[in-house]
Amino acid sequence: MARESKPFRDRNPVLIGAVSLAVIAALVFLAFNAQSLPLIGGGTVYKAQFSEAAGLKPDDPVRVAGVKVGKVESLALEDGAVTVEFRVKDAFVGDRSEAAIKIETVLGAKYMALVPRGSQPLDPDDRIPVARTASPYDVVEAFADLSSTVQDIDTKQLASSFEVLSQTFSETPEEVRTSLRGLARLSDTIASRDAQLRELLSSTRKVTQVLADRNGEFTQLILDSNTLLTEVQKRRELIDSILTSTQDLAKQLSGLVADNRTTLTPALQQLSRVTDILSRNRAALAQTVEKLAPFVRVFANTLGNGRWFDSFVNDLIPTVVGAAVCSGVDTPVTGCSAGGQ
Repeated sequence: MARESKPFRDRNPVLIGAVSLAVIAALVFLAFNAQSLPLIGGGTVYKAQFSEAAGLKPDDPVRVAGVKVGKVESLALEDGAVTVEFRVKDAFVGDRSEAAIKIETVLGAKYMALVPRGSQPLDPDDRIPVARTASPYDVVEAFADLSSTVQDIDTKQLASSFEVLSQTFSETPEEVRTSLRGLARLSDTIASRDAQLRELLSSTRKVTQVLADRNGEFTQLILDSNTLLTEVQKRRELIDSILTSTQDLAKQLSGLVADNRTTLTPALQQLSRVTDILSRNRAALAQTVEKLAPFVRVFANTLGNGRWFDSFVNDLIPTVVGAAVCSGVDTPVTGCSAGGQ
């Protein structure tokens, strides 16, 4: 005889709660580690050492020949170098591979360029050494450093040094003296424009800092614009079909008007004359409608009791003293009500 199962409401709620919490915890753990799962995340994690990070961040793309094949997982400082862990999916990474940090946009976004080399796959426990990696030269940081160090330059002393150098080489050939005089004039110009030059470099530093702070927003704007253009490209055939159909409809309407011109022209002329008549008699029509309203109201009251006229005629019979006979009833009246179908 089969064992009868308990209803769900009669089961132990503590056990059910514990199992539910365990399932939820397992789902949360899998959600946070989805990239490590074989079917969902996939890919292999490799390591590369760079002399400097050069602004590379986690989640920055990893590209092979310009094609994105993965992303940067993490960065850590080890033995005086920066160890970058990156995940690669569906791409071969050889044991002689090279890596470089490159600038992706003019706003300073970076990516890691991977050059697969070698006949054997790279062991994930090994690192691409510093000898086979390269870091970019950051122009933004160079300008920022220039704006910071230019304030320490003694421009007057520099101009004086060029003057002394020019006097020292006064007995040299004319070409050398001309070059030195040009350097002296250049130093004088720089010295006379010292405040403006410092202000210019300071403003340049502020601009570069604002662009660096808004790097993510500019990148997102470019990505959104790319998405919009991609969607417009996908809808190009539909838009072209709509325009073609509209053009065909216009041709058909033109043909319809041309075929029925002899019929439509008199009708439109008659309609124009009717509208002219109505326009000229607008005031009379308005007055007619205005005066018709009281008549309709009174007429409706007259016919309101049935299929006959209901009216009252005053003083139809002269007034008499005493009782008068009206409709077979003795009553003092001054008039009689008459009805007729």
